[in-house]
Amino acid sequence: MKISEYTIEFLGNLIAGDMDGSPYRSGPQLVKFFNEFGGRDVYPTGGGFPTRRIYAQDKLRELNGQAVMKQIIKTALDPRAFLKHQLDVDVVVAKVNDHLKHDGFEVVKDGFTYKVRELSAGSVKLELPAKVLHELTQLAIDDNIRKCEGKLAEGDYSGAITNARSLVESVLIGIEKEFDAQAPEYDGNLRALYKRVQKHLHLEPEREDISDSLRQILSGLVSVIGGLAAVRNKMGDAHATSYRPSRHHAKLAVHTAVTLSEFLFETKNYQQVRAAKPQARPSGGEAK
Repeated sequence: MKISEYTIEFLGNLIAGDMDGSPYRSGPQLVKFFNEFGGRDVYPTGGGFPTRRIYAQDKLRELNGQAVMKQIIKTALDPRAFLKHQLDVDVVVAKVNDHLKHDGFEVVKDGFTYKVRELSAGSVKLELPAKVLHELTQLAIDDNIRKCEGKLAEGDYSGAITNARSLVESVLIGIEKEFDAQAPEYDGNLRALYKRVQKHLHLEPEREDISDSLRQILSGLVSVIGGLAAVRNKMGDAHATSYRPSRHHAKLAVHTAVTLSEFLFETKNYQQVRAAKPQARPSGGEAK
């Protein structure tokens, strides 16, 4: 997380307690505060400690651009510190957001505390009707959508990739249960699960009644499923990762999962409506 010099100066005042409404921190308290984030400073007993505000700003400059900056801001806004001094943390959070928005971040409520998220993460959602009949599976779909968006915003790219795959798994499980109440329990084989749902939705690339261009697209969906399974194993947080994913990797995985899920839902709805339509009677014949 990288912030501007304007924000560094503002946060230095906040952390030191030189800003109206923020808890005061003495020199030793400031040293202890920043040592929680990897510092090794010792407060000089014989004098020579810089101005508290300057010390806090210099420490922020040292850590600027590192992921730990989010935790520093979260700790600086711990409601318990404000409560101890009978100060209103929400007033200070509003001021923090007035600065952070220019850097592309914002502070949001997270239970009893606050967290920093990216403003440019983008919305992650499925268009209606993205519903399945199985209640627990529907809850899993909704939960994974929220987690994809939240983890992108928080910079947890490995977690976002893991939830992208979990979203597709939940969608496929839910769709399969609607077409086959006796479907086998999911064993973690995403490709096999997709193959079964593929048949229910008539999405097999081998069909002879489709054009070559559509056949290529349907074959590509198989590759997408394989890619989501592989990228989760390589870069997700469910296993030991081979390398750390970047933001654009996570966005690709998440938005690919969302687009695929929307297509599967639309196809499911189309197939269900089509199956519900009464068959046309032969001309001049009687209903049988």
